[in-house]
Amino acid sequence: MSELITNKRAAGFFTLEHTDANSAARVGHIATDHGVIQTPIFMPVGTEATVKCVHQRELLDDIQAQIILGNTYHLYLRPGLDVLKAAGGLHRFNGFTKPMLTDSGGFQVFSLTGIRKLSAEGCEFRSHIDGSKHFFSPERVMDIERTIGADIMMAFDECPPGTADYAYARKSLDLTHDWLRRCVNRFNQTEPEYGYHQALFPIAQGCVYKDLREESARFVSELDAEGYAIGGLAVGEPTEQMYEMIEVVNAILPQDRPRYLMGVGTPINILEAIERGVDMFDCVMPTRNGRNAMLFTAEGTMNMRNAKWAKDFSPIDPAGTSYVDTSYTKAYLHHLFKAKEFLAMQIASIHNLAFYLWLAGEARRHILAGDFVAWKRDMVERMSRRL
Repeated sequence: MSELITNKRAAGFFTLEHTDANSAARVGHIATDHGVIQTPIFMPVGTEATVKCVHQRELLDDIQAQIILGNTYHLYLRPGLDVLKAAGGLHRFNGFTKPMLTDSGGFQVFSLTGIRKLSAEGCEFRSHIDGSKHFFSPERVMDIERTIGADIMMAFDECPPGTADYAYARKSLDLTHDWLRRCVNRFNQTEPEYGYHQALFPIAQGCVYKDLREESARFVSELDAEGYAIGGLAVGEPTEQMYEMIEVVNAILPQDRPRYLMGVGTPINILEAIERGVDMFDCVMPTRNGRNAMLFTAEGTMNMRNAKWAKDFSPIDPAGTSYVDTSYTKAYLHHLFKAKEFLAMQIASIHNLAFYLWLAGEARRHILAGDFVAWKRDMVERMSRRL
């Protein structure tokens, strides 16, 4: 591939601080114009300019989120680019003052089975809101992400299902690589709209086929990007295949750039991926499960609608670790869910996000301490329980 990403910082975007002696786990930091991100890191998902059920002050002060996501597809449709541009970008629109990342919208567009049409030029689709017709090309997506203004932009790709056969995966990868070339060209031709740096991350695809994953990892590595993403996992394939593909890709991606595993996953998935050299994660699971009364803790998961919590006046998290708000008890949260109070969803979402951020921070601490593998093994066993 002849194209290189030229619109980037000279140096210093990512600093690799330490690598674990007994695994591929790493510690580093990413420097953006909106702040420094310590890795490993979990990124709360703010699909439509908001992390569901959570105020910005709670993200910043209570959860201590270092970076959140926005979704290109959803933000393009609503509130729309005219609103975001008039506001001065997503940071000023939603009031989140720390770094943000936008995905390309590819996953959302390609999940619109029956109301989208794929071609070499891009993807024509109908809005899930009003049925109106739209078209995403790689160039259009780069322009949209410039207007949204996130610190990290993702390239436009096709995300094949985890069960795709080899022929489909091969064709999909060729399309993704062609679109990536076009994304890079458009990115290089344009500048940030709001006066701060934006990075472009290519996405390595290839489904569950080792040769395709290796080919894609080599292809994206040639771009000399500021960071790289691993896409198309946790989309229906067996968990062990997901871990295998992470290892395949990370063996090729540059060691001195951050690796972002898109849309993954459970707390156990995250620890397993950290052990395999992943630095960045996002997933809707903490908030989606929280809104449905499922809480993650260091001792296992809890269904807060279960009658066993009705008279349990202990703090929500049985371990009493630092991420939990001890002013709320299991009995109170159980009551709120049974009464269908909105506060239940808010408390549970904040709790789960804080747990995910705590888990990433603890992983970082144990990597630096040199006992990550033993700590991770114990945590996986504990978090596998249903309380």
